[in-house]
Amino acid sequence: MEINKYNFTIASSAEVAEIIEEISPCADENMIVHIASYMHNTVMIHNLCSELEKKFPDITIVHLPFKKDEDTLITLYTYTHKLALEIEDKEYSISELILNQLHQENLSCQEQLKESRLELTKRYFTDDLTGLPNTYQLREDLHDHEDLTLIIMSIDNFKIINDFYGYVVGDFLLEQLTKHLSKELPEIALYRISGSQFAITIKESFDFYQVKNYLDGLSSKLKHLSFEYANTIIYLDLTFGSIATADRSDIFSKVSMALQYARDMSQDFWIYEDRMNFESRYENNLKTSVNIRKAIINSGIIPYFQPIIHNQTGTIVKFESLARLIDIHGNILAPDEFLKIAKTIKVYSEVTKTIINKTFDAFQNLEYSFSVNLSIEDILDQDIYNFILKKLESTQRGRQVVFEILESEHIENFEKVEQFIMEVKRYGARIAIDDFGTGYSNFAYLTRLHVDYLKIDGSLIKNIDKDKTSAMAVETIVSFAKRLKIKTIAEHVHSSTILDKVKSLGIDYSQGFAIDRPHPEI
Repeated sequence: MEINKYNFTIASSAEVAEIIEEISPCADENMIVHIASYMHNTVMIHNLCSELEKKFPDITIVHLPFKKDEDTLITLYTYTHKLALEIEDKEYSISELILNQLHQENLSCQEQLKESRLELTKRYFTDDLTGLPNTYQLREDLHDHEDLTLIIMSIDNFKIINDFYGYVVGDFLLEQLTKHLSKELPEIALYRISGSQFAITIKESFDFYQVKNYLDGLSSKLKHLSFEYANTIIYLDLTFGSIATADRSDIFSKVSMALQYARDMSQDFWIYEDRMNFESRYENNLKTSVNIRKAIINSGIIPYFQPIIHNQTGTIVKFESLARLIDIHGNILAPDEFLKIAKTIKVYSEVTKTIINKTFDAFQNLEYSFSVNLSIEDILDQDIYNFILKKLESTQRGRQVVFEILESEHIENFEKVEQFIMEVKRYGARIAIDDFGTGYSNFAYLTRLHVDYLKIDGSLIKNIDKDKTSAMAVETIVSFAKRLKIKTIAEHVHSSTILDKVKSLGIDYSQGFAIDRPHPEI
């Protein structure tokens, strides 16, 4: 038996003739029509049935219920069967045959559905780009097998590669790295767990020294990988994290923490051990991030003020504004306890604006000069840049302000920094280089940036009375600054002995506990 099926729709009596014309080319000597309609006693249905029977005398018509507000559906079945003419109950028999065919189609659909489900399940556990098992599969495997050693690796600076060469090249490198790792490490199971991170598992539970030896060999074997794309050689380096602990709870998180620590410390790899207590650090960071957000809302970001004296007169001539955070328990946090986390959670600019606002307010009716610390990140942030200029314009207190730029941060966008200095100097503000003598100390900065003060870093000052090398370095800085007519400030002057020493070296100003500690009031 062979059954052919044709579908038509009709909405009004005016379409009856047109439908009959559409059905005619499909008609056969053996056919049955199903008319599915919300109501079967309408003029349209009566006319349709009359015209069908007139046009096709041997047709069998079956009426079926249908949805309200839907066009009437006409389904034409034609069939060929050697016994068709002998069937007495044609309507029943053809309907039964149609049902059998639909049953067979349903079985086929079920098989296709089953295959589709298997394919979807496979795709759920597979990375689309590389074809490797993904994070979900890794978590399943770690759950099912207790004796695996887990290593996570990350491509260094992959975002920079992606940004510079484009995502097409980035995807190409990921595919090539996958092939290389699969070839070089046939003994392991390889996974891609995120954009630039891969994981491997070894079917053995390694102790610390086994993991260390394996990572030593692995990092050497995979160091400075190179791949060619369009006649360009691109180098990739990897950082690794693993674990050596009997406690396998949260193993994925622990190895991820080890990997992040290795990246932060610029190490080839790091191995998590329980004694490292990474979880407490993460927990403290999370608590601090909550404290920062609440402090911003509840005015818990405040400036403390530390006086700076003129070394010849011994009088206070200016104050440095230092950021502090009051947590929910009333504890006072210093900048190194919260500023880095503020940057991570992207509220650092709010901290900077708050300190600037409150510092300007504090000196509204005072004649002292005051300084505010700015990072290179602050200056490059257009929002903060504009905020500072508007503040100088609206308060007309530019001649009191000194902006201290952290010298320990490398200046890459000199043009933007030079532009900022030029703009604030138009309002009478002055510029200091903070922490000079550390990090990227560069005397060439001074000639380009037209600074007014150099704050000599405390690491050079704290032992200057005993450390001859520090004394020589400070002497050089002071001599160079005097030639450029730049005033010098000694930081972290913690004793009268140190104060006497910095005075003898010709440093202009001093700041530190020997003079006074920072206070919330001026």
